[in-house]
Parts: sequence; structure tokens; C-alpha cells
Amino acid sequence: MKRMNIFLGSALVALVAFFAQSVMVQSALAQNSWSLDKSHSSLKFGVKHLVVSDVEGSFKNFAGSVTAKDDTFADAQIDFTAEVASINTDDEKRDGHLKSDDFFNAEKFPQMKFVGKSFKKAGKNKYKLTGELTIRDVTKTVTFDVDFGGVVKDPWGNTKAGFKAATSINRFDYNLKWNTMLEAGGAVVGKEIKITANIELTKAKA
Repeated sequence: MKRMNIFLGSALVALVAFFAQSVMVQSALAQNSWSLDKSHSSLKFGVKHLVVSDVEGSFKNFAGSVTAKDDTFADAQIDFTAEVASINTDDEKRDGHLKSDDFFNAEKFPQMKFVGKSFKKAGKNKYKLTGELTIRDVTKTVTFDVDFGGVVKDPWGNTKAGFKAATSINRFDYNLKWNTMLEAGGAVVGKEIKITANIELTKAKA
């Protein structure tokens, strides 16, 4: 009987240790979910026009999600999409041209997608976000320079985080192919597109 009690006691200790370790592992692997605060975020772009000036625009409809182990966002998982038909440059005729097959072909390729692959610290409040950007079913690896604004509680008890991310892409890499040349040289629309995302996130409550 004594041996049985010792055996049962040892088994109970082992079982308790196993469950404690499982809880610790689950806690270590726990991810915080963050949603996009659309009313305080924007997705903008800029491109050279006639070599001498910039034209700017934005996408009005976009969505995103972020998961991270903690509020430093190290190795965060980041995914975003934008609806091509929501492009807006404050010129209806130009917007129509951008939605056509000369550029985005919004009917055939309705979404742009970004899937993050790594989010690495690059200095104080600085990160490098690398991932795959898909436009017109063409996928290329791009890297955003990210400024991290920090984490704060709003007056309603929500936890907020802010970022500004910027990169440049060559539009010809994504078959945004329209190109008319000037007599003096240079293109009517430049090949480099600068992308800027101002992002505010809301942390999911436990």
C-alpha cells in the first residue's frame, strides 16, 4: 500500500508539472490580435507627372490585421488588402483611367494584397517590414521603412498603436504598363510609385 501511495503521489506530481509546463508554453505562444482603425488610417501613393510635379492619390477601402506576441510588435504577422476600385486622385477621368487595363484593371484584379514575412527592429522606434505585395496577380518582395509611434490607452480604455510605413515600387514590375513619352524626354507618368500607409491599430480586449 505504501508503495502504491508513493507511486500515485509521484504520478500526481508529474501530472501537475506537465499541466504547468503546458500552461507556460501556451502563454509564451499567445498572440495579441490588433484590428485596423479605419477612421484614423490612410493608404496613399504619389507618382511623378510630366517629370516636374507629383500627383497624389489614395485607396479609400482597405483592411488589415496584425498579430503579435507583445506590444513591441517584434516578429508581428501583418496582412493588408486594398480595393483597387476605391482609388481616388480627385479627378474622375483620371481615376477611370487608373482602373482600366492600362493600369490596375480593377475589374479583373479587384484587390491589391500585402502579406508580411518579417517585421524586424532597425533602431529606436524603427522597423523593417518585408513581405510580398501582389498587384494584377504579380507578386514581388518589398520592404517598408516603418516608424513606430508607440502604444497608448485612449479615453475609452482601448489600447492603440500607431505606425507610418513607406516604400517605393516600380510600376512596370506589376504590369501597370501605360507609358507616353515627352518630346523633351521622360515619361508623362513616372515609373516609381511611392506608397505611404498611416496605420492606427486597436488591440482586441481579452
